[in-house]
Amino acid sequence: MNTENVIKHLRVLWRTDRIIADIRLRHLLMGLGLRAFAALIAAFGLLMLELSVYFALVQIWSAIAAAAILGAVNFAIATVLFIIAGRAPSGRDIELANEIHGASIEALQIEARALQAQVSGAVHHPLSTVVPVLVPLIAIIIKSLRKTARESAAATSAEARS
Repeated sequence: MNTENVIKHLRVLWRTDRIIADIRLRHLLMGLGLRAFAALIAAFGLLMLELSVYFALVQIWSAIAAAAILGAVNFAIATVLFIIAGRAPSGRDIELANEIHGASIEALQIEARALQAQVSGAVHHPLSTVVPVLVPLIAIIIKSLRKTARESAAATSAEARS
């Protein structure tokens, strides 16, 4: 198991999660804005229909038809905006981010399996994991003992000379 690989995979996973969240947030904000605009237009359409009922009571023909047509057009525009706002996010962006996310999860699983294999190998054969550490450690101890033996021999010869 390589800790650099684990860190790299975790960074990729974190970045792709941020990208996915950013894409979804942009889609939600845009959809919310379009829905709010559609609701505003629908409110104007309702106002125009109410105005047309008022004109129907006051006069019989021309103002009624104009307000009713304007109200129907406002409702049609609001319907089109609601349909556009309800579309799914851009397929390529979210698809790519999900693919990278899956690949980083898979790489982390491989690293975890490698760690598990190392740990189980250390439990089953403890000497196989200790020997690579002990050999350099023994070499260092021997060198330090030789150095202290030389220093003590040099010190005793210096004392004998004086």
